[in-house]
Amino acid sequence: MLRDFFIGLSKNQLLNTAAKNYGLKMGAQNVVAGTTIEETIESIKELNKHGISATVDNLGEFVFKEEEATEAKEQIVKVIQAIHDHQVDAHISLKPTQVGLDIDFDFCVGNVREIVAKANEYGIFVNVDMEDSGHLGATLELVDILSADFDNIGTVIQAYLHDAQEQVEKYRNMRIRLVKGAYKEPAEIAYQDKKDIDANYVRIIEWHLLNGKFTSVATHDHNIINHVKRFVKEHNIPNDKFEFQMLYGFRRELQLQLAKEGYNFCTYVPFGKDWYGYFMRRLAERPQNLNLVFKQVFNKKTNTIIGVAAGAFLAGRLSKGKNKKNNR
Repeated sequence: MLRDFFIGLSKNQLLNTAAKNYGLKMGAQNVVAGTTIEETIESIKELNKHGISATVDNLGEFVFKEEEATEAKEQIVKVIQAIHDHQVDAHISLKPTQVGLDIDFDFCVGNVREIVAKANEYGIFVNVDMEDSGHLGATLELVDILSADFDNIGTVIQAYLHDAQEQVEKYRNMRIRLVKGAYKEPAEIAYQDKKDIDANYVRIIEWHLLNGKFTSVATHDHNIINHVKRFVKEHNIPNDKFEFQMLYGFRRELQLQLAKEGYNFCTYVPFGKDWYGYFMRRLAERPQNLNLVFKQVFNKKTNTIIGVAAGAFLAGRLSKGKNKKNNR
């Protein structure tokens, strides 16, 4: 129920718009690196000081106009240039919907091609993020098209999908980020129980570590992290074959600890004004994330705004329930 609640909030365009107007005043500055490229570069430099690399996400939601998608593409190209100019240890993560996937497939391919080509000039990797299942096929087709021309591209595989193993095997020769999954999907295509998701997650991690090119294990789950540490030791898998990833602002002490232990570590660094949907999905992804950020993020203003959002969401649900009763 809590997961559905936060996913519902993440899709609310009214609340997304309101959050942009608030900037990061709600406290999200603890989990978003900044609203500008300059602020984000400084955040990356701080991570690099601790031996941590970064993957940079220019946040964006609900892009249905070509001019907005083009603006997002140009912003990402500027990030790539900034990474090169400042010589920071970072690469790019992008969502296809932000650069036109919901507008026109060929238009989106052209935008992503421009981004990947620019990154390729500087030897910068581009990770194509995975979104909900409705965009899965088009995203993989996009990756297939561009990987035929570029080798600095990879994608994400979500463990809660029943066919995650097939995807892992298909993209074994790519640098792949493995995640549990952060969207609400039907039981026909996705595991619903946490135990099933965790078990499948461990399976695809182990398979890709043994057979894949490079594995990014993206999780805050210390049990799975400890399992991976034991697994790579038992199978003599070198550190240059994998990395751990976590989100900016989450489990900071553990991030620093893993880096100090000599593991490759990469922090997912989101930035921009359009942070609200990202933030809500992180809370939906694991109930534990509430505990991870509660003391860091929430203050009186945050609680007030979240409370208003919760009220609006629940009122909407109750209204729908009443309408259903009246229609019977």
